[in-house]
Amino acid sequence: MCGIVGFVANEPVNQLIYDALLLLQHRGQDAAGIATTNGRSFYMHKANGLVRDVFRTRNMRSLIGKAGIGQVRYPTAGSASSEEEAQPFYVNAPFGIVLAHNGNLTNAATLRDEMFYRDRRHINTSSDTEVLLNVLADEIQHSTEGIALDANSAFTALEKVYSRLQGSFAVVSMIAGYGLLAFRDANGIRPLCIGRMDIGQGKTQWMVSSESVAIEGIGYEFVRDIAPGEAIFVDLDGNFASRQIVADAELNPCIFEYVYLARPDSCIDGVSVFDVRMKMGDYLAKKISRETDVSDIDVVMPIPDSSRPAAMQVAKHLGIEYREGFFKNRYIGRTFIMPGQAVRKKSVRQKLNAMRVEFHNKSVLIVDDSIVRGTTSYEIVQMARMAGARKVIFASAAPPVRFPNVYGIDMPTRSELVAYGRTTEEINDMIGSDQLIYQDVEDLKQAIRDINPIINNFDASCFDGVYVAGNISPSYLDALEASRINPESMADRASDSSDFSRSQLHLQLTQKD
Repeated sequence: MCGIVGFVANEPVNQLIYDALLLLQHRGQDAAGIATTNGRSFYMHKANGLVRDVFRTRNMRSLIGKAGIGQVRYPTAGSASSEEEAQPFYVNAPFGIVLAHNGNLTNAATLRDEMFYRDRRHINTSSDTEVLLNVLADEIQHSTEGIALDANSAFTALEKVYSRLQGSFAVVSMIAGYGLLAFRDANGIRPLCIGRMDIGQGKTQWMVSSESVAIEGIGYEFVRDIAPGEAIFVDLDGNFASRQIVADAELNPCIFEYVYLARPDSCIDGVSVFDVRMKMGDYLAKKISRETDVSDIDVVMPIPDSSRPAAMQVAKHLGIEYREGFFKNRYIGRTFIMPGQAVRKKSVRQKLNAMRVEFHNKSVLIVDDSIVRGTTSYEIVQMARMAGARKVIFASAAPPVRFPNVYGIDMPTRSELVAYGRTTEEINDMIGSDQLIYQDVEDLKQAIRDINPIINNFDASCFDGVYVAGNISPSYLDALEASRINPESMADRASDSSDFSRSQLHLQLTQKD
């Protein structure tokens, strides 16, 4: 999961990108980067850390130009500690391109082989974003031979790009001297939307962003979501063009965006995130009333902040007092997206404090947005007991996370998932609660459909094990898990399980020659 933005404006964009990235900081706390363009030159600064720490006054002054892109990074492929993995990435031919990416390519190892054996391009990092950039650059090179780049040639190049990429990708890229190119995968797994600002005299400033909150937060007007399989091109004069690249694309948004990843004040694919979380509470309340003695519950408490809307609705429907029992330290990052189990465990106690007066001798129903690894849930239950709770019932507004997510969320190791291969009763014992209640997956899907009935299906793979983009085999998951232990092993092991092996590439090259 990452946050990306792109701008074409009639004013310097360095501050606009910085402000937008601050509004997307929840999507990635590992690294941040900005690249701007002035004429045919790029100016870039990126480093590990939060936006406020990465960019100083001297860095901002060096980022000149009226167009640019930015990203906040939460690593799902590559090395979390290497600043070389921070985005945007740059390639000097053709024209010069910088690119930032939110998502995960599931055939990155195959594409890496193609780059080396067929396209004669060198990939310097383990990041799938660098692979994606080089695929795009290679196809633009072929589509613009003998002609200048324009929207049509960019879209023609993307037809080939889409045929080569598998997995999830929301992309912003800047082509030196030409403009902004942005596109979204054919399933629309990761979000991407368009904003604009009319500045008079027929001129318009454009931006794209992972979430609408960044558009509205800097004073732009939200236009619409980029459709699955659609691309947009904005030239440096502000002329906007779009094309549906994949004719049979179908919207299958990542359901975990609504559960946890996105900010509640965002709207994704026509769905208010806040409204969905309230709906999740409506359905969760029905299940709680079926599975437990509601009369024995004294208070309903959320784990701040993302579970608060669901908890309020649970309390309302059950007729139980809603109380805020946990105080949040807002200077600690989101524990779910922190790299490393030990870091997450330590950070739970630093992030939350249980107020004894709200727990003493009470039967408490704690509502959280989800349970992934179980570490946070265990610590929360222990905090509630130490604060004096006589009974702790734990409710998850999301279903059990039983399967790895391969489309851009950092939970790929099956052994890390507390619900993998375990029953609800076994999970309850592990986290130490008196009772554990999970949302049903169909109720979660229906909560979103209640707001936008047009969405027929979702990527809910972490809950149901159905990978909408396909091509996910047990050997691929084995390779992905091995890469968390040894990042260098991912390319080799995934290559062995890919459909496009080195021998096939050699055969194609021989036939081509």
